[in-house]
Amino acid sequence: MDKIDKIPEFDPHSQRTWPPLLNIDQASRVLNISKWTLRKWDKENKLVSLRVGTRKDRRYKKEDILKIFNMGTK
Repeated sequence: MDKIDKIPEFDPHSQRTWPPLLNIDQASRVLNISKWTLRKWDKENKLVSLRVGTRKDRRYKKEDILKIFNMGTK
């Protein structure tokens, strides 16, 4: 039986576990802000999300999250 590589579980403190597109829950955990704040930032074009699927769920690019994250740590 072939060994299947296990995808690491999402950990907001470990960037290597972040997918290329983070959902709103993951982004809020990484940035330690509420989902409502993310929605507000999207409306204000501070952190624009991509919309996917028929429900138009928000997804955030990993590199955009890293920019915001790094601005807060300076």
